[in-house]
Order: sequence, then structure tokens, then C-alpha cells
Amino acid sequence: MIDYVSGKLVSKKPTEAVIDVGGIGYKCLIPTSTFEKLPAKAQPVALLTHHYVREDAITLFGFGTDEERSVFNMMLAVSGVGPKLALAALSALRPSEIRDQIIAGDSAMLTRIPGVGKKTAERLILELRDRFEKSSLGNDDSVASTSGSNTSYRTDGMAALEALGLSRSAAEKAVIAVIRKHPEINSAEELIRLALRS
Repeated sequence: MIDYVSGKLVSKKPTEAVIDVGGIGYKCLIPTSTFEKLPAKAQPVALLTHHYVREDAITLFGFGTDEERSVFNMMLAVSGVGPKLALAALSALRPSEIRDQIIAGDSAMLTRIPGVGKKTAERLILELRDRFEKSSLGNDDSVASTSGSNTSYRTDGMAALEALGLSRSAAEKAVIAVIRKHPEINSAEELIRLALRS
């Protein structure tokens, strides 16, 4: 199992990063919260990983914090929850917010995550409430190097929303609505989180 990758950042998108480790490029699928923590291209970076193996696919998921990876792994343990849905949850809510909503039994908030219906939300609460109550998620400290503000946050936000399943027009409407309501936003992570909640 690959526990982490550390090397030079070759490329980054809101939903994936490629890291050069000794001449081999590892593509990691990432939540948008991790994307916001990535450094500039060609800079050193380290991501914690989850090595996902199925009969028809081998995928590497990358995370900027241990909290993100822990929540991702806990969600995968729930029947009917796959990696795409767990990644969408981490793109919509911070790990601590997911924990708080599950402990509070707030299924309405959880159904705002793309792909989570009422039954899935109730299953997440039922199967994870005890585990989250016993866990101690920290402050989402970053493993990846932090980057400055991203001037193309609107473009990145649109791309991430489309990658998470929204049509181009729906993503555009969501981004415009969020920017009108919250003109102070200047990061793709916050833009995506608010767009997914609306």
C-alpha cells in the first residue's frame, strides 16, 4: 500500500495532482480542499494517500491533511459509499464539518453533498456517528505546502463543479449566485463549498 507520495508537483487541477517521484509521475485524485493547499508547479509537495484497488481500476487518492484521509476512509467503510462520493463530500465540507453534521444527525445538510440522498445521509449518520464521537479530528493542518491566493479561482471552481457531476450551465449558475451573495470570496475551495451547499 502507498501511504504517501513526496516529490515535485508537475501539474494540478481542482480534482487531481500529478507528482514526480524519482522520474515517475503519480496522479492523485484530490478533494478541492487539498487543491487549495498545493504549492506552485515545480515546487516540492507531499500528499498522504489512499491506494484504491478494484478488479477494473487502480486509483491513488491524495490528501493534504490526515483528517481528510481519515474521513475519506471512514466514509468508504459505509455500504453504498464509494470514493467518488467520499471525495465529493470532502470538496463540499471540511472534515470537521462532516463530523459535526453526522454527530448532530443533520441529514438535511448531508443531502446537499452531490450524490448523497436521504437514505445515504441516514446511513452515514447511523454507521459513522459512534466512530466520529470517539475520533479526535484536529485542525486540518496541512501536509502539502501552502500556496498563495489563486487568481483563477472562478475557473478552477467551475472545473471542479463539472468534475463533481454538475452540467456546465448548472456550475456556471451556481458560481455566479455564490459570487453575487459572497463578493469577498477569493478561493476556489470556498467558492466550491458554497456552490455545493446552495
